[in-house]
Amino acid sequence: MTTTLIVLAHPDPRSFNGAWANATRRACEALGDTVLCSDLVAMGFDPVERASHYPHRPTDTCFDALKAQEEAAAQHLLPADVKAEIEKLRRADRVVFHFPIWWFAPPAILKGWFDRVLAHGELHCVQHRFDAGHFRGKKALFCVTTGSNEKESAFNGKEGDIQMLLWPAAYTLRYLGFSVAVPEIVHGVHGYHRGARQEVLHDRLAGVLDAQDRLMTEFDSRAFFRFNADTDFDENGALKADRPSYSHFIRKDP
Repeated sequence: MTTTLIVLAHPDPRSFNGAWANATRRACEALGDTVLCSDLVAMGFDPVERASHYPHRPTDTCFDALKAQEEAAAQHLLPADVKAEIEKLRRADRVVFHFPIWWFAPPAILKGWFDRVLAHGELHCVQHRFDAGHFRGKKALFCVTTGSNEKESAFNGKEGDIQMLLWPAAYTLRYLGFSVAVPEIVHGVHGYHRGARQEVLHDRLAGVLDAQDRLMTEFDSRAFFRFNADTDFDENGALKADRPSYSHFIRKDP
């Protein structure tokens, strides 16, 4: 049986993002999945990593997030909200993230969830990352909305290439060992449509929700992001000259 974790990063469950996350839940339940959910805003999840989350640590030294996480993990003293999310991640075979693009990136609460939940010493360390990550064999998918249209979000679009905007979040999961599916993106989702345009949007979004059953049924057949293997890099961490580049973020000399 598959266990699916759905992570929603939107302030209103009545939004399309919220409805889309609910459609994912229904689709997974219909497939017989065990479904776990994290509605980050509804949970009141604190996205800011800070010293106050670690009351056991000394107060006379500068707060170092990685060291604080590592020490807390070793002593089984990670914050309760973080431990709860880690348990969900460990149980999940796949994770579906639902969020809008705000200011060319996922909402801050999702970045903060990464900052706090993907704890150093617990979910990754120098020996267990990338190809040796603890989450090898697990899969992730981003279901994303943009306010911009498809042309604006293309590789040559004024709003920037949406695939590149999502790459840092995808690479965050790759760091842990996840395989990350090519995202499902719905463009032009905003509250300024009127009249006929609003009706067209409503019908289009209804079609997306109806199609979620098929999307989840065919999840394993989706294309996945290609990332360089650990062996593609030299001893200094630079891409070897004879190895391919899959992203402008990691590329050869021009």
